Amino acid sequence: MTHGSGSPDRSTRQVATLLVATALTVTGCHGMATTRDTGASPSAETPAPIVADWPLRFMRHNFGIATYAVQECLVVYANRPHTSGPRPALEDVHPNSLKAKTANHLMIRNFPPPAVVKWKSRDGTPLEAEVDIGEIFKDELVVHETSREEMSEYTPMVNPDIIMEINDRTINVYMKAFISLKAPRVEGNPHSDYRQDLVLAWSRTY
Repeated sequence: MTHGSGSPDRSTRQVATLLVATALTVTGCHGMATTRDTGASPSAETPAPIVADWPLRFMRHNFGIATYAVQECLVVYANRPHTSGPRPALEDVHPNSLKAKTANHLMIRNFPPPAVVKWKSRDGTPLEAEVDIGEIFKDELVVHETSREEMSEYTPMVNPDIIMEINDRTINVYMKAFISLKAPRVEGNPHSDYRQDLVLAWSRTY
């Protein structure tokens, strides 16, 4: 039954509405699928960092001093002064004092002019020296005690600590680098999966 010239009945209108809704639903699903397909594929994710260079090299370093058996000390390196007052001998402080030392002058580009060191030894003798950090590490190799087999391939770029120890009349220069390991060093301790050894690179007595 019709309700006027050219006017569809209720059943016809319901069918038409259903067809339009179906078309919109299909189009919407297709649009979402297209958006998802054109996005990044899981297999195209950026790969994790892998250490490719061996031996390890560094372009920047951190710097700090450790003083023992001195009356006073001043070190100027990379335009920054590092000072210390009277300090007891190493054997008179905590045995891990030197090993625990870290750098507080960070991200220094290799290499500034030599460090200027002025200090008074245990007996009060005034001493002065220039220590050429750039000459000591001229090959820019990281000095460490980790084998390539032990080192994790996810080790980040290394910016090592260079620690200068002024001990009475002797100056020692060490390097300490954080290196991730494939497996923990201590069984049962998942937080021991790294090495950060303090390695002597240079020494001179004045």
